[in-house]
Amino acid sequence: MQHLDSDLLRTFLAVAETGSITEGGLRIGRSQSAISLQMARLEQIVDQPVFHRTGRGVTLTDAGKQLFPVAREVTARLDATLRDLTSTSLSGTLRLGIPDDHGRTKLTQIVGRFVQANPQVQLDVTCSLSPEFPVMLSSGRLDLAVYEVQNPSSSEEVVFEDTTHWVSSKHRNLLETDPLPVALFDRACWWRDAAIKSLSASDKAFRVAYSSQSVAGVKAAVEAGVAVGLLGRSSIDGSMTILDELHGFTPTPSSKLVVGVGDQQDASLINSMKSAIRAVYQRQPETII
Repeated sequence: MQHLDSDLLRTFLAVAETGSITEGGLRIGRSQSAISLQMARLEQIVDQPVFHRTGRGVTLTDAGKQLFPVAREVTARLDATLRDLTSTSLSGTLRLGIPDDHGRTKLTQIVGRFVQANPQVQLDVTCSLSPEFPVMLSSGRLDLAVYEVQNPSSSEEVVFEDTTHWVSSKHRNLLETDPLPVALFDRACWWRDAAIKSLSASDKAFRVAYSSQSVAGVKAAVEAGVAVGLLGRSSIDGSMTILDELHGFTPTPSSKLVVGVGDQQDASLINSMKSAIRAVYQRQPETII
């Protein structure tokens, strides 16, 4: 006899609520192929489709609409039970910094894990540009923060490493343009310094055609064919071409995502939040069900 697994129900909810296989995968940290396999498994168990698939995403079938409220109730009750069984006696306030470019999906997962284990703790979350966080930690405005560096210090714990690459739009060739249009961060940070150093080492004449405070802004300029840009591998998608030594670009350093801690903090709260952050950032996309 087959049974509805709670993990399948959570994946079903993620896809149903976002209306997309891809976005559903991003929400729960799984690859698109893994999500598709799980939904095929679910439809095999219920013996009928739960989604209408279109070029714009997915919508619920009649069977999906019947399953949706049940999936929500079951997963909510399981979460509540786990929270009651595993919650600690920790209390107080924790001030957390998460970079904008990592905030949308990761923040939801981190907060969900932490609050489930520590329902009495008040979270004060700042989503901002990560270069600001070390100063905010040292000045006592944050207790803990996640941010990117090129060379971590001994006090910073690396939770994720991302190789960086020069990229361009697949739909527009800018390599013959002189000077080469580039998209850079518009404030002092190691990303901007690494990009300029790489261009200089490659002996390329360039002009700054686009400036942004965020990875999302640089990515948008690349996708639009406005400029080439330096991005982390996790931000590169199928609309882009990676530019390497064959295109005249020198290798660039990896980005290390680290956890930094302020001088004044509750060790128990810090350790609990670090555990939640590690679980989210170090979780590998699943390829099997």
